[in-house]
Order: sequence, then structure tokens, then C-alpha cells
Amino acid sequence: MAKTEKNLKNTILNFFKETKIASIFLLAIPAIIENISQVMIGVVDVYFVGRLGTEAIAGVGVTNLTMNVYIAFFLALGIGTTAVVSRAIGGKNLKKAGHAVKQSVIMTGIIGGIFGILNLIFARRILLLLGAEEGVIAYAIPYFLAVAVPSVFLGLSMVLASALRGAGNTKSPMKIGIFANVVNAVLDYVLIFGIFNFGGLGILGAGLATTFSRILSVVLLVHTLNKEKGKIHVAFFEDWKLDLKMFKTLTKISIPAAVERLIMRSGQLIYGGMIIKIGTEAYAAHNIAGTIETFSYLPGMGFGVAAATLVGQNLGKEDKDEAQRAGLMSYLMATLFMVIIGGVFYIFAPFLAGLFSEDPAVIDQVVRVLRIIALFQPFLAITLVTTAALQGAGDTKFPMYSSLLGIWGVRVVGVYILSIRMDYGLAGVWTAYAIDITLRGIILMIRFLKGKWKDIEIE
Repeated sequence: MAKTEKNLKNTILNFFKETKIASIFLLAIPAIIENISQVMIGVVDVYFVGRLGTEAIAGVGVTNLTMNVYIAFFLALGIGTTAVVSRAIGGKNLKKAGHAVKQSVIMTGIIGGIFGILNLIFARRILLLLGAEEGVIAYAIPYFLAVAVPSVFLGLSMVLASALRGAGNTKSPMKIGIFANVVNAVLDYVLIFGIFNFGGLGILGAGLATTFSRILSVVLLVHTLNKEKGKIHVAFFEDWKLDLKMFKTLTKISIPAAVERLIMRSGQLIYGGMIIKIGTEAYAAHNIAGTIETFSYLPGMGFGVAAATLVGQNLGKEDKDEAQRAGLMSYLMATLFMVIIGGVFYIFAPFLAGLFSEDPAVIDQVVRVLRIIALFQPFLAITLVTTAALQGAGDTKFPMYSSLLGIWGVRVVGVYILSIRMDYGLAGVWTAYAIDITLRGIILMIRFLKGKWKDIEIE
């Protein structure tokens, strides 16, 4: 018995000694900071646009519904880029890494160009299809045309940043992201409200500020990749040609990731409609709780970036054991951060709810939801980090299947049963969410521990 305990202790100690914790931190922390800056600029955007009136806010909101679909595709292509680049970097094949980035850029240009043309031709019809009223459309169209038509720049910024992260450079995307967000905030004020003799462009100014900041991001990311002489160098100004084999590789990894995101978005639309039926107070409380919950996602997403990068790079080195250790350690570190955030949610729930509403009924519901969220942070950490780790290995199909089961088989059905049929209201909605996260977390961790992803080949 004593010998068994000693062996277990040695195994645990070796796990922590052999896993490069510092490497995980150096990758994760910049990604977390970058995500925080993205959340904060979203708050600034809403603040400035909100001063134009409720119809302006609605116009931005309905445009963002469309952009969320495009983001699903660009994010998926970014996942494919990270998987291929990290594997190539691990195998010290820098030429292949640079080549993969160029092919990703070509694919993004094609997809973004198609989206842009469709947006330009069918702008009004798309907005009507999304349920926008005439008063909202008057505000939405200028913003929609300024943001959605040149959506290719959003795609390029996401893919190029993913390439750098796959190479182990998360600092440059962080710095560029923060700088672009600050520029966006300044331009928001100048272009919306005007300065000196310039009268401002209203909601069109908000759209132009967003697009200009994205173009700036692309220029800076291209410059960084073009001058980078270390782990990855992309010669953007020479040797461009289509490679159908690399297209196929990127598509094979990216399509399941895109489907996974669309599964999540479509599920959110369906159960979002159910929440509206519960009542205005419940819907307001749901949105407030969701906004607060965003902050618990940030560590999971940051350590997910670290997991995807290190898993891919170690598989490229053919060090499968280290790939698994890096994934597990990323999960444990994310859990530590997220449990602390969960504790803050649980203890300070009334204070946090009061920051967003003065309505006692809304505050009461937000408090209950935040305490449900707090209890399930470890399972959310598993879901976020192991999904990223599997995707970094090129295993994008399994997370897609788990999302299909969790979102549609558990969450949507659970929301209907618990909140509509059994009348548990908003607590029922978030209980269904918690069951979904728990089930998916367990399934994904089992998949990761079994290690089938270690044998996936990326050509």
C-alpha cells in the first residue's frame, strides 16, 4: 500500500516537473489580456452607439447577428491554420508553416470576398430576414455596409493572429489587438460625434471606425509575419500560388470546427427565443448574467490557446506524451483561475447584479444564475481547454459531435423541459446549460485521455 502511494506521488511530481508550466503561462497570459481588451472595446462601442439611441443599438445588434455567422467560418479557418502551423513548427518545417499561412490567406480572401458581395447585394433583405423593423433598418444599413461588406479584413486578422499563436507567439497578437482597439475607441468618438469643424457621421462612423481598426490589424500582422525571423517567417511579397493539397488539409480541419460554431449559434437562437417567452425581466437577467459570465471564459480561452499550440507543436516533434501533459496542465491551470472567478461570482453575486440593474426582480434572478454558473466552472474549463487541445491536434470532428449532442440534445431540450414545461424559469435555462457543460466536459476529457488524437496525421 505504501509503495503504491509512493509510486502515485512520484508520478504526480514527475508530471509537474516535466511539464513546462512557464511555457503555458507565456502563451496563455497574452491571449487572456488580448481577450480582455476585446471585451472592453465591446463595452466602449456599446457606450458610444448607445448615445445615438435605442434604434442605433438595435442596428448594431442585428448586424452583429450576421457577423457572428461569418466569425464562425473565420474562427474555424483560424483553428485549421493553428493546427497546421503548430505541427509544422514542432517538426522544424518552417517553409511548410509559411506556406500554410499563405494558403489560409487565399482561402480567407475567397470566403470573405463572397460574404462581402452577398452583403452588398442583399443588405436590406438580410436585415429583414433577421427581423429588423423599418426604423431599425434605417440605422442598420449604413453600419451593416461599413462592417459586413469588408468582413474579409476581420477574417484576415483572425487567421493571421492564429498563425502567430500556432508558432508560439501570443505577444504580438496581444499588442496589435490592444493597439487596434484603442484606435477603434478614439475613431469611434471622432467619427460618430465629430471634432472641430467635422460634424460626425453617426452610426456610419461607428462602422468605419471598426473596419479601419481591422485593416490596421491586418497591416500590422502582415508586417510582423513578414519580418519574423525566428519560429515563423511568411514572405508575403513573393511566391504566391494555389496549393490544392494544402487547401484540402485546411478544409478537412476547418469545416468540422465551422459546423461546431454554427451548431452553437443556431442552438443559442432557438433557446434564446424560449427565454424571451419567459418574460422581459428573465430575458434582461439572462443577458446580464451572460455578460458577467464572459469574464469567466477568458482564462479558459487563453489556456485553450496555449493547449492548442503546445499540443500541435509537440505532435510535430513526435513527443506525444508531452503533448498530452501540456494539454492536461493547461486544463489544470485554467481550472485554478476559473474556480477563483467562480468564487467571486458566488460571493459577490448581489453586488455584480446591482452594477447592471436596479430592478429587484432582475437582480434576484441574476444572483441565482451567477451562483449556478459558479458551481460549474471546473467543467467549463474542461470544455474550453480540451476542445482547443483536440482542435490543435487536428481532431475537430469529435468536438463537433459533442457540441451537437450537448447544445441540441441537452441544452435546447433541457431549456424547453425545465423552463417552459416545468416552469423553473431562468434557473431552469441555466441548469440545462450546466448539465450540457458537465456532460460535454466529461466526454471531451475521456476523448483526450484515450489519446486517439495523437495518431491524427496532418499532411
